[in-house]
Amino acid sequence: MNTPVITILSFGRFEREFLEKISEVVMHEFNSTVTIKEAHLDISEFYDPGRRQYNGDKLLKVVDAMNGSDYSKKIGLFSVDLFIPILTYIFGQAQLGGRTAIASQFRLSNERYGMSPDEELMTERFIKEVVHELGHTFGLIHCHTPTCVMRSSTYVEDIDQKEMRLCVRCREMIELTNQNQI
Repeated sequence: MNTPVITILSFGRFEREFLEKISEVVMHEFNSTVTIKEAHLDISEFYDPGRRQYNGDKLLKVVDAMNGSDYSKKIGLFSVDLFIPILTYIFGQAQLGGRTAIASQFRLSNERYGMSPDEELMTERFIKEVVHELGHTFGLIHCHTPTCVMRSSTYVEDIDQKEMRLCVRCREMIELTNQNQI
């Protein structure tokens, strides 16, 4: 059976150890090969000065259009505040059943909410968001299992209530998807 190849594209100043932690969880959850690549993009054209945020819809399209045929799926990691026109902010976004996703750590740190820094918690939140968005690329929709990483998250507290992994039902759907792509 061919395993999917997932590429993590780092569009920020993320430490290698941080990216490797993300990679390990992604590899396990999707039974995949994971590569990490540095990527460069002038994101200034995606900045909306009225909102002081970056347009996630446009960023997703540009990341999707970036060349690279050595992967099945890819996710672009950012550290800027993202939005889509219908929402005040987003943690990430993906093409449902597609090949591309994006995620940002911008709103995941405790400091943003007036709390003491907690790097471990921020890393855990970001990993959950990466797995969640990649899940969408495999065709998974939001899950109703409270602890499933595919449960919808509007606030960081929602992310904190989830586990870093797929529930049994979502995992079975991923395995079926992988088998059908042979």
